[in-house]
Amino acid sequence: MIRILNYSETDINDIFIRSTTTANVRETVEGIIANVRENGDAALREYTLKFDGADIDSFAVSQEEIDEAFAAVPERFIKVLERARDNIAAFHKKQVRSSFIINDTKGVVLGQKIIPVDRAGLYVPGGTAAYPSTVLMDAIPAKIAGVKDVVMVTPPSKNGKVNPSILAAAKVAGVDKIFKVGGAQAIAALAYGTESIPKADKIVGPGNAYVAEAKKQVYGTVSIDMIAGPSEILIVADGKSNPAYVAADLLSQAEHDKMASAVLVTDSRALAEKVRDEIEKQLPALERYEIARASIDTNGKIIVADTLDAVLEIANEIAPEHLELCVDNPFDYLDSIRHAGSVFMGRYCPEALGDYMAGPNHTLPTSGTAKFSSPLSVDDFVKKTQYSYFTKDALADLAYDVEYFALREGLTAHSKSAVIRLEDDKNE
Repeated sequence: MIRILNYSETDINDIFIRSTTTANVRETVEGIIANVRENGDAALREYTLKFDGADIDSFAVSQEEIDEAFAAVPERFIKVLERARDNIAAFHKKQVRSSFIINDTKGVVLGQKIIPVDRAGLYVPGGTAAYPSTVLMDAIPAKIAGVKDVVMVTPPSKNGKVNPSILAAAKVAGVDKIFKVGGAQAIAALAYGTESIPKADKIVGPGNAYVAEAKKQVYGTVSIDMIAGPSEILIVADGKSNPAYVAADLLSQAEHDKMASAVLVTDSRALAEKVRDEIEKQLPALERYEIARASIDTNGKIIVADTLDAVLEIANEIAPEHLELCVDNPFDYLDSIRHAGSVFMGRYCPEALGDYMAGPNHTLPTSGTAKFSSPLSVDDFVKKTQYSYFTKDALADLAYDVEYFALREGLTAHSKSAVIRLEDDKNE
């Protein structure tokens, strides 16, 4: 049963369970990455058989397999995927940055170019955590950014096939290539390349502890989006909130993973008790009952504070992945929220809406990293290149300041390079 705690008696650092990497996971992943780097596809086949039970000859998913999967899923699901795609695309198109040029000073041209990465690698979990929504959330911003080659990796089932819903989502989102490989070995393949799988410039997407650790270890060889921890939700709710709604939203995250954290922070003890009872009423009906039960019992909490201001202070300190503002006039409080991955506002905006259909991205910073990082966006798939152009006269205006600055830092070659082009003029 979920615990009800008074804020005054609670260590705020213990409200959410923050995952840590064990030495065993770290060492296992190091070995997998080294093996894939050295042995390429042979290592991938070894691990796919060992971890997924699939004997894979060709890792590439054929167009025939994609078309077969597309035909196998219900027509309504295709329509829902397309509607979600359109909403996600409409939101992310607003994120597109423009290159700029500055030529306000005679003889000087400065600028910045926005350039998409050449190839993005998308990791999409399989098995019990097969989420076609993740395909849309990862692929669509990459395509909008202008990435030419969007490559997806996802683990196969024992029969060597990929979940049809995943393939259908990939087709709707415009993924260019799909490969049947998962786990830390898939991250290693995207980071270093193998005979079958091309090297990516950026790797994005959630996964288990081994995938997260692999992304951490290959960072620097490639770019990554973030290190994702277990799912989190923090609900800010006042005494007028419907306890059934709040309980349902808490359970929507608890069913993700036994390590997921579902937390309610409220200024109403009465609501806290009603939500606790409502959780117990709704839990038995869940298909993933055992997972949600473990999450609620281990990591679930209801924190009761004295005032709504204190509730908001707690929310900012925790910096949750998902934050629900279940209050009247939620826009009155939006500016008070400084740290959250994504904010769901009002009494009719459940977090699940954001998982699938609303439009903002659902790949979000976890484990308190919302204090300094952002949701996945178009920005994750572009890089910026600066450029400068100076005429000789424009150089002359700054060269001696550059010379002086360089000498202050003891860099005489720097200073010389700034003025050498002007020395002929001085000697004339």
